[in-house]
Amino acid sequence: MQNSRIKGRGVHVNSPIRFEKLSIDPASYAEFYEEGSDEEDNSVKTEYYRDYSKSVLTKNESPDLGAGYSINPYRGCEHGCVYCYARPTHEFLGFSPGLDFETKIMVKHDAPELLEAEFRKKSWQPRTVFFSGNTDCYQPAERALGITRKCLEVFLKFRNPLVIITKNSLVRRDVDLLKELSSMNLVSVIVTITTLKRDLQSKLEPRTSVPERRIETIEYLSTRGVKVGVNVAPIIPGLTDEEIPSILKLASENGARFAGRVILRLPHSVKEIFSDWLRREYPERADKVLNRTREIHGGKLYDHTYGRRLTGEGIWADTISNVFETSCRKYGLNEDKYHLNKELFRRDEDQISMFDS
Repeated sequence: MQNSRIKGRGVHVNSPIRFEKLSIDPASYAEFYEEGSDEEDNSVKTEYYRDYSKSVLTKNESPDLGAGYSINPYRGCEHGCVYCYARPTHEFLGFSPGLDFETKIMVKHDAPELLEAEFRKKSWQPRTVFFSGNTDCYQPAERALGITRKCLEVFLKFRNPLVIITKNSLVRRDVDLLKELSSMNLVSVIVTITTLKRDLQSKLEPRTSVPERRIETIEYLSTRGVKVGVNVAPIIPGLTDEEIPSILKLASENGARFAGRVILRLPHSVKEIFSDWLRREYPERADKVLNRTREIHGGKLYDHTYGRRLTGEGIWADTISNVFETSCRKYGLNEDKYHLNKELFRRDEDQISMFDS
């Protein structure tokens, strides 16, 4: 892999593709970038393509996940997180999991209508939906396109519970809907924080909201009655694991009431992508990080076995778990069990669709 840098991008190369290229409609959306982006200095522009998927809810078979279904308005993610486990899914589209993943974004423009159609089916039983399961539903494109917001309106209309997880402070834009959903105990928001070090964040997650904005987002939502928690993820042994107590402390002081964690996992081509980034940006730490990651995953950089793929095993995994649990108790996190309301779901056949003319 080459070592040349592309400003403002997490990954600087395209990895080999495992699957045959699929046919993709070239119709694109206008580009839109967050404030402070240095995109004007970047020769690689983000392209948006229409995604003509016929369904929008995905059933999660993994017992590791708390929600049975997820919704992803976007495929690919401009946040550019180097470690993202979703990168290999771009290969099914004929795109590379490297630079293509963060520069060629598929947009499910019909997601709100497809979601409403799912909720109207007699076979749909109210259950918590995870928003999103792969890519961030509040990535930069959402600021211009508003697809996630329209989906929230559908959740509110049918009163179906949902959990939002994001690294982007843009979620604050939809506080009016979140407050209304919260008043019926239909939503919780999880803000992911990987590191509090801005220099590390800018290299590791180049187009996400900076750490202080994420902390501010926790405070903003919590003071407005929205149930909010923090996800320390991914925990990178030898690079970010030392920050677990400080992340949990700051999140708790700003209104987070629950917390979760996920250990670094590097499926398929993400192994090479992350290793290349690590040796380029932190060569002095590379061997330590990769060796500890292998120890956590049974000698490999990734173990897909349910029950331990998100937490790992062994001495380093146990140490991380103990630090996390001790810090949660110290800062008053996870003291209460939160259950979203599934009893308010309604499917009124006389309702006119919000998308009907």
